[in-house]
Amino acid sequence: MKQREITVLTDASLITCIVQRGLADKIVQAAQDAGAQGATINYAQGSGVRERLGIMGLAVEVDKEVVSIVVANDQADRIFEVIYLAGQLDTPGMGVMTMTQLDKVATYVPHELVEKLSKES
Repeated sequence: MKQREITVLTDASLITCIVQRGLADKIVQAAQDAGAQGATINYAQGSGVRERLGIMGLAVEVDKEVVSIVVANDQADRIFEVIYLAGQLDTPGMGVMTMTQLDKVATYVPHELVEKLSKES
């Protein structure tokens, strides 16, 4: 039986962007154009100042899209900026974005690439 190994990456960040429903595809495309490999989109409901704008002051559910992207640290600032602009987050009420340093990321990495990177270190 073949020995299985975990390849752990330690130079990665997670960018999480919460935006108005319908903007996630635009944000993912901009991130990929800037070098991101992919993204995960989840749907959520938010609340805040705008929830009281319904008829007779009743709460209105606000649909959101949550975009999560794992990026290499050397690309993180550039992709963060591109997402900010694509999501129009400089406009009040459009959304919020965070970036978190990740301690470990485990995913499939081709054996040839692991060998190449370990020789360069």
